[in-house]
Amino acid sequence: MPASVLRHYRSPWTRTVDLEHGVRAVRVWWHGNLRVFRAARAAHDHLGGAPAACAYAFTLFVTWWTLRGISDIAGHRLILSASTNLHNMRHDPVQVLVASAFWTEGGFPWTIVLGFLTVMAWAERWLGTVRWVLIFALGHVGATLITVTGTAYAVDHRLLPLKVAVVSDVGASYGFSAVLAALAYHLSGTARLVWAGGLVAWFGLLAWRGRTFTDYGHLTAVLIGLLAGAMALTVARRLERRAGRQRDTTSETAAGQANSA
Repeated sequence: MPASVLRHYRSPWTRTVDLEHGVRAVRVWWHGNLRVFRAARAAHDHLGGAPAACAYAFTLFVTWWTLRGISDIAGHRLILSASTNLHNMRHDPVQVLVASAFWTEGGFPWTIVLGFLTVMAWAERWLGTVRWVLIFALGHVGATLITVTGTAYAVDHRLLPLKVAVVSDVGASYGFSAVLAALAYHLSGTARLVWAGGLVAWFGLLAWRGRTFTDYGHLTAVLIGLLAGAMALTVARRLERRAGRQRDTTSETAAGQANSA
């Protein structure tokens, strides 16, 4: 990173929010005038700052609409072809890793779409689009590869029936879970510990009760998000300290030149 750029470096990973201050700001905003107009403006600004999350939500709508317009048999075959099951991962892993994240089973995915337009959009506005995409992809791909490896081991050792290799498994929940975990680093102090601990406890409980590879995958994605966030925060702090030293050096040099003149 060039020195001139590094002097102005400020990472989003080191920018935290104070919940108490945020709650007070919301209360002040709520009691102001033109509430409806300001709410519409805030929603516009919120979504306008999160193009990837909005595009993802729209893509999920399109794929749901596609399934709605074809027969159940054709839809089932389409979902199976995009699933990250053991059979597909052995034959065309890259294609199914990408395709599986943009399909959902069942009815309209209200929960996941609203989640992208609210929580994921908030995360993208904080991290920036590139970082958000990287964390999401890391959670989706990493958790999928780990769970598929576990499935392969279980099938090879006859701990699971062979039919598990061709089950349907699509959705964006792994990437969603990883970003949720990374959001812990947008909080500070006790709030960060509560957020991270709550996610691990919740998904750990689901894995312990459900004991399916999907449940284990969600827990894995949360751990991936926490680990990736911790590593990114460590690197960001080092870069900011280095940028601070360069700014100090530049200021001292400028002061010395001014005194000599």
